[in-house]
Amino acid sequence: MTLPGLIALALLAWAVLRFAAGYGPRDPALRQLSAREYALVCAAADAAFPPGGVIPLSGTQARIPAHADRYLAALPPRNRLLIRLLFVLIEHATLIFPAPGWDGWRRFSALSLVQRMAVLEGWAHSRFLPRRLAFQGLRAVLTMGYFACPAVLRAMGLAPLAIETPVVAADLLYPPIGQPKSSIRFGVADLDRAVPRTPLDPRGPLQPGFEAPPA
Repeated sequence: MTLPGLIALALLAWAVLRFAAGYGPRDPALRQLSAREYALVCAAADAAFPPGGVIPLSGTQARIPAHADRYLAALPPRNRLLIRLLFVLIEHATLIFPAPGWDGWRRFSALSLVQRMAVLEGWAHSRFLPRRLAFQGLRAVLTMGYFACPAVLRAMGLAPLAIETPVVAADLLYPPIGQPKSSIRFGVADLDRAVPRTPLDPRGPLQPGFEAPPA
């Protein structure tokens, strides 16, 4: 084989290793994220929301990857493809925009936490508008996942209180957002249901699903 052929073969092997090899297993409960995408989302989540911050939970502790998986499943195919391409861009753009350090060219998910934070900072404040827009797209996915976590909302004092509301006529016609009409659980008799009129207690019980786990 000629020297150019050997070089081309070596470059092909390196590209395969970079793009496909070395990723650990993903959470088997996920439906959409591949092992590569899962590694990228975990790495970006902890770089955007590192442990030990004002809110103690890191991005992965807040289960951002699980939320991103559900978000992808809910998107139409075209938008889902765009988000997947965004993940590929962030993962491998270190070849063009490396992180600090001699090994800053490694793929994003293989960098140290400090390097990843520096990379995201570079994307956020880049002189190039398309790069800043790409960062905003990634930040939107991560932020939605972080603030969907009940523990994060509890830490911020924003977890919804358990409130018993009166049933109005519209509740008999429209289901909860995103659910089928069969999920309507009220009938005409519920319109006369008495509801307590006492002031809310800020320390009162939270809505189901937002309570802190037993100690």
